[in-house]
Amino acid sequence: MSGGHGRSRWSYFRLSPDWASTLVDRAGVEHGDTVLDLGAGAGALTGPLVDRGARVIALERHAGRVQRLRERFDGRSVSVVEADIRDLRLPARPFRVVANPPFHLARPIVADLLGARLLVRADLVLRHDTARNLARAHADDPRWVVETTLAIPRTAFEPSPSVDALVLTLRRRSGPGRAPRRRRRGSPSAGRRRSP
Repeated sequence: MSGGHGRSRWSYFRLSPDWASTLVDRAGVEHGDTVLDLGAGAGALTGPLVDRGARVIALERHAGRVQRLRERFDGRSVSVVEADIRDLRLPARPFRVVANPPFHLARPIVADLLGARLLVRADLVLRHDTARNLARAHADDPRWVVETTLAIPRTAFEPSPSVDALVLTLRRRSGPGRAPRRRRRGSPSAGRRRSP
């Protein structure tokens, strides 16, 4: 992740196990996928991701939570990284993001992910209003489908935030690392031939 930034105080809202499992199911994570869990906290999303067969990179800033994540997922396909989300270096292979990041970092996270060449898909739990605003702002993006996909009530978190949440999903219009295909004007559609 990029940028000059000051360090600000943030709150941690842990997603309930049922909602975490629902999010992972809806994200379409498959066995062998590399998945970033940004702001992993206690591992609410890390657990269902690794159970699904993903290789998880769990990023967490808080040293105590990092230690507990390392103990909990010892011997499993989880790399726990102690770092601030804003300092993250993205993987050099195709990857997904399924995360419940600190709400105040939503905009810089989304900006960095939209510029990531190898991102396949991201599912981010964000404040309801922020997710809607970001989906509107990127509605015409030529490379990405940016949409809200799942409403999550504030009661799904411990402690409860002051607002409900929405999942903001970023999906490529074409595969990772490739530019969208453009047909030449007047060229036939793929798989069809013109009659002579």
